[in-house]
Amino acid sequence: MVVLSKPQQFSKSKHCQTFFPGVPLIDLSKPDSKTQLVKACEDFGFFKVINHGVPIEFIKELESEAVKFFSLPMSDKEKAGPPDPFGYGDKKIGPNGDVGWVEYLLLTTNNQSGYQKFASIFGEAAENFRCVVNEYLSAVKKMACEILEMLADGLKIQPKNVFSKLLMDEQSDSVFRLNHYPPCPDFQESNGRNLIGFGEHTDPQIISVLRSNNTSGLQISLKDGNWISIPPDQNSFFINVGDSLQVMTNGRFKSVRHRVVANSSKSRLSMIYFGGPPLSEKIAPLPSLMEGGDSLYKEFTWFEYKKSAYKSRLADNRLGVFEKIAAS
Repeated sequence: MVVLSKPQQFSKSKHCQTFFPGVPLIDLSKPDSKTQLVKACEDFGFFKVINHGVPIEFIKELESEAVKFFSLPMSDKEKAGPPDPFGYGDKKIGPNGDVGWVEYLLLTTNNQSGYQKFASIFGEAAENFRCVVNEYLSAVKKMACEILEMLADGLKIQPKNVFSKLLMDEQSDSVFRLNHYPPCPDFQESNGRNLIGFGEHTDPQIISVLRSNNTSGLQISLKDGNWISIPPDQNSFFINVGDSLQVMTNGRFKSVRHRVVANSSKSRLSMIYFGGPPLSEKIAPLPSLMEGGDSLYKEFTWFEYKKSAYKSRLADNRLGVFEKIAAS
């Protein structure tokens, strides 16, 4: 267990004291949803979807399994660690000094591997855990691909699977993360400071699909730099534009900077599917979105970007080293 000896804190601004009502809410069953999706990706890089097609029972079953795991004694949970790269982690986020008030499971989306560590913890129930995760991931991946195809359609890109095919590829480097933020009663909001659960960052992949229980904590940064709190919604999904999608759209879509703050009284559980491309995939702006202009980014493979991001701190501008600097 890594002890968080000096908890990272930040002062609250007036923009973080109330929930932000302006999060784009998109009904995926409506005919005009693709237009709304494009606008949300351009304006926020973040939105909420309803009528998403993911069965509620899949969500509840996975949450139940996750609660069981995180309720285990630390000595049992540590048998599933360390996250190298997959497994159980506590407090320490990545290899470069980032820490947070969080414990987590990081899993591969390859349903044939990554679960051996849980056999000694769950026993015969390990297979049930694997099945529940895979059922959930199958449904969420389908929804993510549908969203990506609607975005391509909204951008008038052909073929419309230009984004989704990267997630559907057998070599897709997608990952799944279960985060548990325990209550943190020592840091009451009344003292004007909050404890960081998960520090500010953007997601490197193409798209992130987030679902959490009915506990607050998620915040996003607006274009003006102000942080705003997102009201929890346990029945809907929140979608983040990732760095790779920002590059593929030549900056038209923005990768959203976000963070999680600890809750003083409630436990927060979140599930995030990070849809990534194959390691060898070349990431560059699509020619049809260049509009006669220049590329804002150097071409790179997902492996190169992932390797670069792994060496960075959470809050770093990971895309910075791949941006083309305009000639003066």
